[in-house]
Amino acid sequence: MEKINNYITKYSYQIEYDPEDKIYIARSAEIPSVLAHGKTQEKALKEIKVALKNILEQMKEDGEKIPEPFNLLKFSGEFRVRMPPEKHRKIAMEANLQGISMNQYVVNKL
Repeated sequence: MEKINNYITKYSYQIEYDPEDKIYIARSAEIPSVLAHGKTQEKALKEIKVALKNILEQMKEDGEKIPEPFNLLKFSGEFRVRMPPEKHRKIAMEANLQGISMNQYVVNKL
């Protein structure tokens, strides 16, 4: 239980306003399929934490792996991207025209 509560306080949250329904919708980057809402940002955040606690407790009971908070994970700063050869060629040409590496070109686009 302590691990679950600790994770909930460290998860990354996003809260957006839905003008059609006039509510705030909250979700966690670690488990984006779980949504909660409230009339205020604070209420939406409170509700997503309650929903996640219930989901995580169920996951634990079922023996499922509980996602670690992104803030506690170590990232190398590298990842591989697969793309069609013609797109690879286009990126290589654009980077060369700008006098930068393909890596820097892609980072600039992100």
